[in-house]
Amino acid sequence: MTRLITILLAALILEAIGVVLLAHGLRQVGPMERANWAELCRVIRAGATNGWIWTGMLFETGFFIGLLVLISKHDVSLIWPLTSLGFVLTTLAARIIRQEEVTWLRWSGVLLIMTGAMMVGWSDRSRRAPGAEVGKTLAEESAKPTSRDG
Repeated sequence: MTRLITILLAALILEAIGVVLLAHGLRQVGPMERANWAELCRVIRAGATNGWIWTGMLFETGFFIGLLVLISKHDVSLIWPLTSLGFVLTTLAARIIRQEEVTWLRWSGVLLIMTGAMMVGWSDRSRRAPGAEVGKTLAEESAKPTSRDG
């Protein structure tokens, strides 16, 4: 479990920083002012040459690699909800790096996300506890001998 948490936190830190860097780069590129080919080409060219966007994509790639490692070894139903902790780290990164204003309502939402992620993590621990019936798989249930098996 320690290895899972270490890889997860490292991946989520990469994701949080990557998202903030992407946002910074995209704000430099600016929005499409008009819906035409020339403007589309301008936005693509500006994005393709923006170092912040490339660095953000590099960080996001690190996150994705960490996610692949975790999903290859653990249940998706455990890992994917735990990635929601990235919302917490991304909100913190946006507040610290970009000095974005984060209202109490947003922080309340972040707290709810953290609570849900803790519940998912706790459910995995209770599933692995000796004698725990929580989270048994269909295969485990069907392998049990029944009174008809004699």
